[in-house]
Amino acid sequence: MVPMRVEAITMERMRRATLLAAILCAGCQRSDIDTSTPDAVIDSAIAMVRTQQTQHLPDLIEIPAREITFEDGVTETSAIAEVKAKAGQMLARLLRVAEVLREKFPREVAREMRAALNKRDPSTRQIAVAIMADPAEWLTAQRQQLTTADLGDGTASLQFDGEPVFAGALSLVQTDAGWRLRIPVEMLRDSPYWPDTRDEWSVIASMMLSVEHALMDFQRDLDSGSIANLDAASARVGRVVGESIAVQSIIYAAMKRPDAVDPAAPAK
Repeated sequence: MVPMRVEAITMERMRRATLLAAILCAGCQRSDIDTSTPDAVIDSAIAMVRTQQTQHLPDLIEIPAREITFEDGVTETSAIAEVKAKAGQMLARLLRVAEVLREKFPREVAREMRAALNKRDPSTRQIAVAIMADPAEWLTAQRQQLTTADLGDGTASLQFDGEPVFAGALSLVQTDAGWRLRIPVEMLRDSPYWPDTRDEWSVIASMMLSVEHALMDFQRDLDSGSIANLDAASARVGRVVGESIAVQSIIYAAMKRPDAVDPAAPAK
């Protein structure tokens, strides 16, 4: 078991790293993103991927925050902003990795994309490889099946192939800044794993940072020539990313235990 003092230091470092990222990215939001309609949000998201601006994708997501301030003076709104900032950086790294994969294994990527796009029901592996290797082409190919329907009450449904996504739980909402993809927080708060505290939001942000670092390690392996083909690459990235998520998930699950002690609390 890790001593409480070490846990406290680790959590404080997580908090400082994610807060710094949010500060640095505070001016990163683009003002030219078209979110005037539900369909424009979808088109803007795909355009960001195609133009390698995935760091702005979290700007299209609405996560309602409670009007609360944590003990360290950070609001839940700011804590969510930290998570979105780190998620944007992680997505940008993922896009750079995809570009390297296309450069290293062009024929294999083209073959996998054909297999994934020319089948009515591609396998989970084919979809995963296609998204990892060329997310822009994959998303563009799915655009006709991804539709929205304005419900006239400030919300819109999101549908894929005529069926509501996640049984209608995932939708779009009109905000003062335009339309956004809305995370159903009112449903998720009933889950024991939805973050409620400052430290829990920090761990979620740290998870994004951990995945980004795992992708950086994977990219170094690609650049070194130690990965022979696309199959080996897909296996390697799955392992390194999975391991990084597992470590952070263990920390998070421990924090969510009923008997968990706040590591930021002073020792008695």
